[in-house]
Amino acid sequence: MPSGHLRPRGAMIRLRAVPGVRAMSSYRREWLVKDVIAGIVLTTLLVPQGMAYAELAGLPPITGLYTSILCLLGYAVFGPSRILVLGPDSSLGPMIAATVLPLAASDGDPGRAVALGSMLAIMVAAVMILASVAGLGFIADLLSRPTVIGYMNGLALTILIGQLPKLLGFKVETGSLVEECAGLVRKLSAGALVPAAAAVGIGGIAVILVLQRLLPKIPAVLVMVVLAIVATTVLGLGAHGVSVVGVLPQGLPPLTLPHVRLGDLAPLAGGALGIALVSLADTISNASAFAARTGQEVHGNREMAGIGAANLAAGLFQGFPVSTSGSRTAVAERAGAKSQLTGVVGAVLIAVMLVLLPGLFRNLPQPALAAVVISASLSLADVPATVRLWRQRHAEFFLCMTAFLGVALLGVLPGIAVAVALSVLNVFRRAWWPYETVLGRVPGLEGYHDVRSYPPAERLPGLVIYRFDAPLIFANAKTFRDRVLRLARTDPPPRWIVVAAEPITDVDTTASDVLEDLDETLNAEHVHLVFAELKDPVRRKIEWYGLTRTVDPRHFFPTLEAAVTAFRRRTGARWTSAPPHPPGDR
Repeated sequence: MPSGHLRPRGAMIRLRAVPGVRAMSSYRREWLVKDVIAGIVLTTLLVPQGMAYAELAGLPPITGLYTSILCLLGYAVFGPSRILVLGPDSSLGPMIAATVLPLAASDGDPGRAVALGSMLAIMVAAVMILASVAGLGFIADLLSRPTVIGYMNGLALTILIGQLPKLLGFKVETGSLVEECAGLVRKLSAGALVPAAAAVGIGGIAVILVLQRLLPKIPAVLVMVVLAIVATTVLGLGAHGVSVVGVLPQGLPPLTLPHVRLGDLAPLAGGALGIALVSLADTISNASAFAARTGQEVHGNREMAGIGAANLAAGLFQGFPVSTSGSRTAVAERAGAKSQLTGVVGAVLIAVMLVLLPGLFRNLPQPALAAVVISASLSLADVPATVRLWRQRHAEFFLCMTAFLGVALLGVLPGIAVAVALSVLNVFRRAWWPYETVLGRVPGLEGYHDVRSYPPAERLPGLVIYRFDAPLIFANAKTFRDRVLRLARTDPPPRWIVVAAEPITDVDTTASDVLEDLDETLNAEHVHLVFAELKDPVRRKIEWYGLTRTVDPRHFFPTLEAAVTAFRRRTGARWTSAPPHPPGDR
């Protein structure tokens, strides 16, 4: 009997662990009207963007609406953020197209492309959920800010060039960015431009950008879409070469397990990893920005589970991979959204439209969808940040430009690989060649200070205080050794080289071997290697490696002051002014 009571209680506890259930239990009645109104406003943005980003991904427009419905519902149940909005995204569209279109091109079957896109969403979900269980939320940090800026700039250019043909009323064979540019020039030279389509597309971009700048509270995309539909209907632009969306399939998508070939799984898996990384980085940054305004905390692993659930729901109902949207979340927030009920309202309204009004957007011109995508791509680019990198740090500017060129010249998926590799290599470079310096005493200032910043700093004859600002690992151990040997072989040679070891947070086995050889070499030259402020965990590692066989255990001091005091007591040395060019300094 007691166990029977425990089982329902345990089930209730597990059920309350689901974010959506927990949110419902704490929902306030006064939020309802605000969430419903925000959901209605959000829907006006979800519909045109969903269709536009589906075409950006190389898929039929209807799949963008299916995706929007299911991902909003999936995240409402499993997502931890109160107002974050997920959906088809401009930054993922080119990655989806780069993964799916080469596999579907051989058949030319839209149904196969949809199945591949759905399987890709399921794979992204699997990556996210497994990473969440493994606690790998930190993976988002693999993309450094400079490489993200470069990647997004390249992505913006790729989207812009890819959408220009649709904006101008013709088609160009897809390929590399250079090939698409050449194709665009050839088509324009051959007179393929459709004036009516160009007028709709360019006018649509102008309407969106002007309204976003002058009247940011007005839904610029919706206004542009309505104007484009009215112009197409009244002026009969379809007869002037302007292609339109047409009547959408009526009804909701059935639960479908996508069928793909065995040989498709490997390329889909590669695309899924890249999409998952970009989606996670985007989600963490957006969640952090909006959580800071509402006092919420961001949990990377929970966000991964929420994104995984949203992608799984989309993939099982003919959708494609999704991410968060800063613009749509901002619209929901400005409209008064208080909870994920806003997204649920948006999903329900889109579903009602598909069931009752599938022809509502039949006269929506394709150039207008291209205008939506291009205006979104312009927001991806961050030219001022790129210029700021050049002014502030040239090394990071070159990282940014390399990531940009990786996307522009190699493609979107190789570009994300280049961005990740550059971020990792940049971390490795800083560990390989860290900042290091000699310290001295500055009259009137406590402690010991960098002689580069304070050239007149005083020294003790026979003593060098050396600071190395990185863990000692296989990559930089020889750099450390060579620098210490140069300091030991100055004229006159020092008796002690005290390593200010507080920044040394680790010593690996390779570095330990190098330190042992270094200490033996210094001992032969009557120079002692001394450590001060070495952290206890690092000291224990050194003892475990057996390094104290050569380094005298008495040459480990808790503070720099203790090491200096011991040296002065032993030698009677007094502080002296430094020479104009301190020996051994670079």
